[in-house]
This record gives sequence, C-alpha cells and structure tokens, in this order.
Amino acid sequence: MIPIIIPQTLKVTQEQFEKLAAANRDVRLERTAIGELIIMPPTGGITGKRNIDIEGQLWFWNRQTKLGVAFNSSTAFRLPNGADRSPDASWVSQERWDALTPKQQEAFPPLCPDFAIELRSKSDNMEPLRKKMQEYLDNGLRLGWLIDAKNKRVEIYRPNREVEVLESPNSLSGEEVLPGFVLDLQVVLDG
Repeated sequence: MIPIIIPQTLKVTQEQFEKLAAANRDVRLERTAIGELIIMPPTGGITGKRNIDIEGQLWFWNRQTKLGVAFNSSTAFRLPNGADRSPDASWVSQERWDALTPKQQEAFPPLCPDFAIELRSKSDNMEPLRKKMQEYLDNGLRLGWLIDAKNKRVEIYRPNREVEVLESPNSLSGEEVLPGFVLDLQVVLDG
C-alpha cells in the first residue's frame, strides 16, 4: 500500500473520491476517515488465485442460500465514519441491501458489510490490515476474517470480543452471520 497524505486544508469529498475512482478504474483506491488516500498495487498471481478461490466460495454459498449479496475486492463501501473501504471479499444481508435506494446500490454502498475478508498479500504489513479490520468492527461489521496465508494464520474479528487467532485451520465457519457457510482454506493457505 502506498498512502498519500492529503493536507487538512485539502479535503477529498465523497463525490470527488467517486470521480477519482471512476476515472482510474484499473487502480484500487481507498480513502480513510482522516483523509488519507490509499493506492493499492495489483496483486501477484498467488494472491489473485487465493482471492478468486475465496470470492468463489462465498459467491457459491450466497447463490445457494440467497440470504444476501456477495461482493468482490473491486467494491468500495462508504463506511459510517466516512472512510471508503474495499475488502477482499464481503457480504451484506439481503434486508440491509434492500434498504438502500437503487442510487445507493449503484454508487459506493453507504454501509459497512456484515462480513468481510482481508487476505494478506506478500507485500502487506499486518498492522494496517488489523487496523482496517478494527475499523470495520467499529462501523458495524458482524464477522471478519484476516487471512495471513504466509504464516498460515487467521484472525477472527467479532463485535465485543477479543480477536481469535487460529493456526493452520482447514476451514472457517460463517457462524450465525453466514449460516451454513464454510470456507475451505486448503487452497488458500497452501497456495
């Protein structure tokens, strides 16, 4: 990640950020609540392979259950704190999605996903990812997974609970947030 600090006198509004993102569709951008613009480089082959496996499993479960809407890493959400964030994979319950207007659904949805996954790529530092997961929790996330394939470790984030760390898990349960969803980590952790 390459953060670009925007001086306090120069504010990037939601509308400006959306225009910037639309003009640079090949660039993954995020904006923090404090005005930091983050440009994320494209992933390498192994990370891309892991991402599509995760997204595919989430999409397939959601297609079968029809309990909500699944999103890939290209989707940015406008969080309640004003940040614009793009989890590697995410999900929103159908009820919350349907509460948005068509215009809100078309733009960066103004909500925090119920569920989000961040996958550590080779160049990622864990601390910014942990802060991002905490930001999701602070904005209404119900379940989050930070997958560190490099160290074969997963951090599970839930509201009002300590972060749970699993070493070399074979799978993860969607718990009550994603009933019946089980993420097979064999391909993800083994690359």
